[in-house]
Amino acid sequence: MITVSEATATAGALKRLSDEGVSVWLDDLSRRRITSGDLAGLVARRNVVGVTTNPSIFQAAIGSGEGYREQLADLAVRGVTVDEAVRMMTTADVRAAADVLRPVHEATGGRDGRVSIEVDPRLAHDTRATIAEAKQLGWLVDRPNVMIKIPATKAGLPAITEVVGLGISVNVTLIFSLDRYREVMDAYLAGLEKARAAGLDLSAVHSVASFFVSRVDSEIDKRLTVLGTDEALALKGRAALANARLAYEAYEDVFGRERWAALAAAGANKQRPLWASTGVKDPSYKDTMYVDELVAPGTVNTMPEATLNATADHGLVTGDTVTGRYAGARADLAALERLGISYDEVVRQLEDEGVAKFETAWQDLLDAVTKSLNSKEVDGE
Repeated sequence: MITVSEATATAGALKRLSDEGVSVWLDDLSRRRITSGDLAGLVARRNVVGVTTNPSIFQAAIGSGEGYREQLADLAVRGVTVDEAVRMMTTADVRAAADVLRPVHEATGGRDGRVSIEVDPRLAHDTRATIAEAKQLGWLVDRPNVMIKIPATKAGLPAITEVVGLGISVNVTLIFSLDRYREVMDAYLAGLEKARAAGLDLSAVHSVASFFVSRVDSEIDKRLTVLGTDEALALKGRAALANARLAYEAYEDVFGRERWAALAAAGANKQRPLWASTGVKDPSYKDTMYVDELVAPGTVNTMPEATLNATADHGLVTGDTVTGRYAGARADLAALERLGISYDEVVRQLEDEGVAKFETAWQDLLDAVTKSLNSKEVDGE
């Protein structure tokens, strides 16, 4: 039986998240979602104030063909390459979504109302190409509320600094480890310092750092299940939350230092932690676990639509569920190490797999668009 306090926490859970300082973003985009008014409706009724995309999302949207046939026909007539076709379609969607969210962007002083688009995942280990691609995407979308997504690979770190240094807002993606997260924050601060030295307006530069959540539990839970002991099984479903909470502790540390204070005095914005991959993979867990348990001020939670709807229906937002829980988080990760589960090995594997999955999704998208461009139906024959 639900208690009175739980009923209060459930009522208007998405608004309560916003009131707690959590920006609700949608982790999905398609042309139909834009043209049907669905995205505008989510902004109006679901407290959605941002959108994230990735290669897998575009593969699902464009691969379906729905809403893209006319543009595909035009592109086929022009004889464009498949890479150019994909770039034209994805940037068109992001541009249109940015227009939908422009009022939010203006109302929040640029903090929200953001739409993210990722550099070609095949460039994840090429710094110079990533920088060039980020500049090109920003130019193609040509909206003040776009964010360019750059993966947090070793090659991505200097790219983050260079792109931020040009005054471009960045969403750093595929962060799994605490050490890499600190490197990402350092890269952002270095970029702001370059921008300041160049005389740019730091207040116009925004950034989020996308810290992935559910994939950590998926991998570690699998290893705990193999061990099968009571101690191992008791740790299932705890690693991802522990990792994310310690990431927030690192965020508080870095943005509490003198280096940041000097940039803040020049008008800079903090790089907010963004909880990504918040759809629960294990059906035995509450489907809003990675929302309810990661409430902290100054964060973003980007949710797939199923998680967004679940949160609206029965999310339990009871206040800050992150700060003050750092000791328990460290204890959980230490317990995993004692069982022989290497944190460093897991996060390294997840980063490699994350890049590989996006590369595969991108190639699937290229293959689907190639087929469409060559089809008689699109060519009008």
